[in-house]
Amino acid sequence: MELLIKNIMIVDGTGAPAYRGTVGVDQGKICLVVKDDEIDFNTDLEEISPEVQTIDGEGLHLAPGFIDPHSHGDGIYGTPHGQLCKTSQGITTEVCGQCGFSFYPVDPKTLGQLQQFLTLFTNEFSEDMEQWTDFSTYQKYVESLPLTCNTAILTGHGTLRVAVMGNENRKPAEEELERMKTMLKEAMEHGSMGLSTGLIYAPGSFSQLEEIVELAKVIAPYDGIYMTHLRNESYDVVNAVKEALEVGRRAGVRVQISHHKAYGIKNWGLSKETLHLISEAIASGQEVTLDQYPYEASMTHLNVLIPPQYFDGGVDCLLARLKDPDCRQAMKAEMMDETAEFDNYYLNCGGWDGVFTSVLPETPQYSGMFISDIAKQLGRDSFDTYFDLVLENRGEGSGIYFSMGEEDLFRIIQDPNAMVGTDGLCKAMDEKGHPRAWGTFPHAICYFHKEKQLMSLEEIIRKMTSLPAQRLKLFTKGVIEEGKDADLVLFDYDKLQDRASYENSNQITEGIEYVIVGGQVVYQDQKLTGIYPGKLILQGSGACKK
Repeated sequence: MELLIKNIMIVDGTGAPAYRGTVGVDQGKICLVVKDDEIDFNTDLEEISPEVQTIDGEGLHLAPGFIDPHSHGDGIYGTPHGQLCKTSQGITTEVCGQCGFSFYPVDPKTLGQLQQFLTLFTNEFSEDMEQWTDFSTYQKYVESLPLTCNTAILTGHGTLRVAVMGNENRKPAEEELERMKTMLKEAMEHGSMGLSTGLIYAPGSFSQLEEIVELAKVIAPYDGIYMTHLRNESYDVVNAVKEALEVGRRAGVRVQISHHKAYGIKNWGLSKETLHLISEAIASGQEVTLDQYPYEASMTHLNVLIPPQYFDGGVDCLLARLKDPDCRQAMKAEMMDETAEFDNYYLNCGGWDGVFTSVLPETPQYSGMFISDIAKQLGRDSFDTYFDLVLENRGEGSGIYFSMGEEDLFRIIQDPNAMVGTDGLCKAMDEKGHPRAWGTFPHAICYFHKEKQLMSLEEIIRKMTSLPAQRLKLFTKGVIEEGKDADLVLFDYDKLQDRASYENSNQITEGIEYVIVGGQVVYQDQKLTGIYPGKLILQGSGACKK
């Protein structure tokens, strides 16, 4: 035995009641799990060497390491802030490549367009990126990085489209669709977890159902999962869920609905219908899961408020249109039109008082302000203020959007198929972001369990551990059980408190005492230990293999 953790309350991840016990670790696996009233330390453990590393967890709880099924951590793999933001909240495994965004496969001819597409996730791109033309090459890059947690990777539909047809607003030609399918097949053969779509983001928003179904059929023989940022999360969210379920049915694949929500005050309550649809689909034999971050505001590109047709040709074309007063006027009219058929962030936030700037690389003086307040300060029209910010920041800014209601949050997290995910974006330590990047998992415990008492500690932790492990088929993770991977988090329940906020997003959680990955302590005393045991998880092997 290499590590012994004693005098702890064990929350084993299954939802069963916590109990006082002892856990032992050897060669990266849990080798001992025993209740204290069933063990005699003077006899049962007398063979343990006194030199074994021992953690006395008196007053602490031990849980399986948290699994983040919606991470976006691939933009900051191996960076100090990328390691710290997830590890400090107890995450030991993350799944990346959601919402149609992945960093492979690359076509060197459209590399510039792809990097513009990915600016939401990183400020710096590897010099090797041009070589990531397939999964196997990208795999070697990821495996060369210092990782504090394990990672699995999806293949992004938007990235496939950029590689094959740039940012064009049209259906793919037959040969273009075949090329996308070939790229996706190579990724699945080498260990991609599945296909992701971001159907509000150009160029994914330019696609139709048939294209997505044909691509999803490629992942079916590999038991891949289809993860989707729905085509609409507001007025048409019910039909958007139907579309996602239709993809799953026609392609014969598992479905995960990303960061499920009902967006915009007029649409609050629609989660009743979407959850009913999901329940019916599961009853009919489909495998459907959803993830959720526990906040009432979302975060994404600042340019997402602009109707999608103006992105035809890519971000450079959008910026050119923003310089045209007539185009601006047309954009403004559509954004104010309650009958316009797109996911209207402006109306969903109730206007500019609900749009909060986050990362503004070229105008940082306005970061952390509502658009309405910036307009007042400048003495300008709010729409022109917004358009200028998008233009001045080359389309690379991001925003936080206040548009969700507590009742939907509560209803969704209590659904038996819902699990916790960060959707966490943290491009740099000195940039403002969304608190979800640093605080999602402890916030879910504090908010849903300690504050609102919606569920027991054991149940909320199940939604962070064994449920994602089961649905993502990470068979060696998610439960404290002999033979499972020794990915563990030790926390002080009474002191546990997330500190990340909208004003100060990059703040470390209080009460996370130890984070252990593969039996090695990667986080202690609120800092990283400098040990990097994280591994790349490949579909069909390792943790994914029974």
